[in-house]
Amino acid sequence: MKKTLSYFSILITIIIYSCGQTPDKVIDPNAATKADSAKMVCYIAIDGIDTAHLSLITAKDSKITGDMLINYAEKGDSNGQIAGEFRGDTLFVDYTFKIGTANKTIYKNPLAFLNKDGKLTMGVGQIETFLGRSRFVKGTPINFERGRFVFLPSECK
Repeated sequence: MKKTLSYFSILITIIIYSCGQTPDKVIDPNAATKADSAKMVCYIAIDGIDTAHLSLITAKDSKITGDMLINYAEKGDSNGQIAGEFRGDTLFVDYTFKIGTANKTIYKNPLAFLNKDGKLTMGVGQIETFLGRSRFVKGTPINFERGRFVFLPSECK
């Protein structure tokens, strides 16, 4: 009886251990092709003593990802990633960011940029939060004339 219990315990331990293992990552042979097909463009915006840097990567499927850093002179910097897509001439993204280096809180807000004459103008719109997700209020226009930052193309660093 003790032998059976020992074998059973070992078997259960092996099963539990193997269930906790993650499978080996499969290398995608098209990974280099995907990276090569992505297009990166960088922008900079200056508003008084505040500056913003934006880098956008357009994937083959037209999805946009990138990074944005806003250097505020009088408060903590905002630094994070963006992900979204163009709808017409407007880029809609979710901006996931932290404020300053000491703050560990992660924020996520929607942003909209109007693409006009090679410039990206950040819009101002009414935002609502539903089930923990922020988004622009449907039916309420986004005002690009009140936008604080107008991004001009710049060299990528």
